[in-house]
Amino acid sequence: MVVLIVTSEKSGIDRYSREIAKRIDVSKIETRRYLSLKEGYQLARLIGRQSSIVHLPNQDFARYAIFLNSPFIVTVHDLIRSCFSFSSEMLSERLWLTLDKHYIKRASHIISVSQHTKHDLMQYLKIPENRVSVIYNGIDHSIFKPYNAKILDNPYILYVGSERPRKNLGRLFKAFAKLKGEFPELKLVKVGAVGRSEGYRRNVMRKLASLGITQDVIFVDLVSELELAHYYSSASLLAYPSLYEGFGLPPLEAMACGCPVVTSNNSSFPEVVGEAGIMVNPYDTDGLAQAMKQVLTDDKLRDDMVGKGLEQAKRFSWEETARETQEVYNKVAEQHGEK
Repeated sequence: MVVLIVTSEKSGIDRYSREIAKRIDVSKIETRRYLSLKEGYQLARLIGRQSSIVHLPNQDFARYAIFLNSPFIVTVHDLIRSCFSFSSEMLSERLWLTLDKHYIKRASHIISVSQHTKHDLMQYLKIPENRVSVIYNGIDHSIFKPYNAKILDNPYILYVGSERPRKNLGRLFKAFAKLKGEFPELKLVKVGAVGRSEGYRRNVMRKLASLGITQDVIFVDLVSELELAHYYSSASLLAYPSLYEGFGLPPLEAMACGCPVVTSNNSSFPEVVGEAGIMVNPYDTDGLAQAMKQVLTDDKLRDDMVGKGLEQAKRFSWEETARETQEVYNKVAEQHGEK
């Protein structure tokens, strides 16, 4: 018997727990991901009372195993907090991070969403290789597929995500500004929440003003999955030059919708995109601009990328994610003498 913790927010991490919850017959505890200290304590006590195997669905929930005596599984989506410093981290945040690392190490088994994240677990937390199973995220192909949609009258480059520094928006804006002289009608559409701090949006707006492209960048807050699929289907390309991702759902979703992908050549992207997209050094602004220009001007290249992207996306499904996750449940149950 397994108890799966399911989080209710709308990011890719939350989608993971909701999607596997639909496809695996286990008990569930539903909660928000962002909790107050009191709420976190209450959740930890609730989890601690479980006698079954508990599956904690992301690395930031490892802390809630503090009162848990039964076996537990943790899914680690990334180790961003270990790889990137956060200048405004409070003492309490550092404490939570320490707890998360401690209980990731104590987990009966760890699910990693990519080989890259598994490598980070082994490098930064010294987790033995045999305690980590790589299970890729999936995609709902009934939603993320090509649509005959037209979002804007202008052609546009799409970016999907928040405005955190590791998302590398500054270089994307510079690359986009380089293209504007040659493509005056081109827009950049950014879909997604601000992120960790409102200060990010202020920094973004200052950057746009300094580049003279404030009127050419369109901000769209969180949208439904169907609306997001329409944005992918209507875009000239997805630009996703992140400095680090444990998996990176937007490139996968874009490919499934027939949208060409220009992304980074680092972290998990080679695993997700394969040979279907153009991968560039995310620190190379000129290289990013040139790659986007290629997609905008070379119809044969674009058609080739669309075809390869649709095939690459077929390799990922939530059904397969759920099936492999059930295998991990069975393995941990067998190791601990449970049925």
